[in-house]
This record gives sequence, C-alpha cells and structure tokens, in this order.
Amino acid sequence: MVPDPGWFDGNQTKFEDWWRGIRLFLKSNRVMETNNRITAILARLRGGVAGIYAQQKLDKLDEELGTQDWNDFMKELKTTFSDKTKAAYAKWRIETFKQGKKNTVDFIIEFEALAMKVDTDELHAIFPLKKNI
Repeated sequence: MVPDPGWFDGNQTKFEDWWRGIRLFLKSNRVMETNNRITAILARLRGGVAGIYAQQKLDKLDEELGTQDWNDFMKELKTTFSDKTKAAYAKWRIETFKQGKKNTVDFIIEFEALAMKVDTDELHAIFPLKKNI
C-alpha cells in the first residue's frame, strides 16, 4: 500500500522525493489516463509558486480540448520544480566519475543513477562513460 504523497508547495529541495511518491501513488491506484494523471498532480500543488503554476496550467487545460502529452507535462514540471543545484552537481559528477578499483557492476549502477539525475539520453552518456572507464 502506497501512502498519499501529500501536497507540494514548490520547495525545490523536496521535489524529487515528492515526485517519486506521486508516481508510485498514481501507479498503485492505477491512474493511467494522461488527463487523470495530470489532474491528480495539479490537485496536489498548493501554495506559493506551485499553486500559481497549478492555476495557470489548469486555465490552459480548460482552454484545450483533447488529451495532453504526458512527456511534455513531466518535462515542464521537472524543469519548473527540480533542484537545479543537484542537477548541476550530478552533471559535474558524471563528467569526472572514474571507475578506479570499483567493481564494474557497481560502477555501471552508480553511473546510470547519475545519468538519470542529469536526465541525459544514452547517446550523450556514452562519451563520459567511455572516457572514465
């Protein structure tokens, strides 16, 4: 059973944990339709910047007919609320990450985690991977 992730107030340092929680919550409650997923997420944005964003997005959704694009919505939400300092640190870390004496499997797992934080595609991740092994 996955608990309700609660409200998100726009605090960028808490976004990653909240985002993980909301994704698990949607999946466990079988909210699969894109418009329902977006509505459920917007309903949990409260106060400050998050509330303003939710109101603007809701106004835009009222004007549009049809289904929204989930990938565009996720990218916009992450761009707006993710902690930029963590992404910058992960980008620097992936460029300087060395295998050293680490087990290959451990190195690959850690590298993939960094690549996800940087939100890079596989093609761009190959260069630092080759360079640092």
